[in-house]
Amino acid sequence: MIRTALLAAVSFAVLSGPALAQSQAADAAGQERVMQILRRTPLIDGHNDLPWALRQGFGNDPYRVDLATNLATTTRLHTDIPRLRAGGVGAQFWSVYVPASLEPVEAAKATFEQIDTVKRIAAAYPSVFEIATTADDIVRIHKAGRIASLIGMEGGYSIDDSLGLLREFYDSGARYMTLTHSRTTTWADSATDAPKWGGLSPFGEQVVKEMNRIGMMVDLSHVSEETMTDAIRVSTAPVIFSHSSARAVTGHPRNVPDAVLRQMPANGGIVMVTFVPGFISEAVRASGAARSAEMSRLSALNPGDPDAVKAGMEAWTAANPAPRATLDDVVAHIQHVRDVAGIDHVGLGGDFDGVDSLPEGVESVEAYPRILAELMRRGWSEADIRKISGENLLRTMRAVERAATAQRGERPNLTQLPNDGAPE
Repeated sequence: MIRTALLAAVSFAVLSGPALAQSQAADAAGQERVMQILRRTPLIDGHNDLPWALRQGFGNDPYRVDLATNLATTTRLHTDIPRLRAGGVGAQFWSVYVPASLEPVEAAKATFEQIDTVKRIAAAYPSVFEIATTADDIVRIHKAGRIASLIGMEGGYSIDDSLGLLREFYDSGARYMTLTHSRTTTWADSATDAPKWGGLSPFGEQVVKEMNRIGMMVDLSHVSEETMTDAIRVSTAPVIFSHSSARAVTGHPRNVPDAVLRQMPANGGIVMVTFVPGFISEAVRASGAARSAEMSRLSALNPGDPDAVKAGMEAWTAANPAPRATLDDVVAHIQHVRDVAGIDHVGLGGDFDGVDSLPEGVESVEAYPRILAELMRRGWSEADIRKISGENLLRTMRAVERAATAQRGERPNLTQLPNDGAPE
């Protein structure tokens, strides 16, 4: 204890007075340098769950909460307009997530409602947000000083096994679809559920091909490694991971293994690193697994006695405080994706407002300059920062648009999924 106290005192002394002032000045200078870059290059975040947070906490009504004010101290939201501006965000893919537990027809209905929510957010603040559907839209809206608002679907169950419904979602503005969420679907295996197809089913391959034809980006966050590999093989356009990190750094099945990262240069796609603590910190992941195991143990020991389970979990939590992920953990994943996939294939997909906790130093959407300044401190060039911020996603999106243009004369795919799960 004495040694720990002495080390803490020494650390404080080193980082106090002139040294602390110099460190803070360097941090401020680095972040201002980043903001100068972001005035020219739009920072594009791949995944933000604000629409679902509004649905859960504010009756799906953007007028029930004043997004024009900083909500950090009055709500649990990670996102508002002042913090988006402070974070230099130039374009945001708003996730139109709905739970995988919904019946497919209900999921389709709820997803259309979430798309409506995104459009109502933009309509409520027209001087700040504008709906975008193309890469050129993003550039134009950013130059006008507004935040380009794009729509990303999260969970292929929302199409209810209908390619016609997939096309309707595209026509409503959706520009990517995550093939699965937490559960395996009738045509694709999830990373966090029992596999059924060994990747994509034959109908799942048709879904990917039709997404290519219409110009909807294929998002492989949440899918199994086999589904990743199948989709990359089938797709004629680059794929994206809208919010995933590196499995070699943190061994969560939601993360992207090196074998898939190495396929990104040939595919042309992008891995947008997420900030979810359990996906970026091995200590947090292990703590979560231990907590789940203890919950299962207590539930088995106390059937029908939720109070005993609650009391037991409170005692366990007090004895086993959860660790915190940090900004350094985020940077480690970004660096690994760059090292394996290459600088042209890394981006940012925070998953703000889709998680209960965030890493230290990355508490809201205003954190991007801190992350990018830390990368520059570690040797990343301004050209590198432009690529991770937005240029990589713009290039990928334009490639998807070109692939769709090349198939413009082809007829819509009318494949249907029979009850046996094989396409007709």
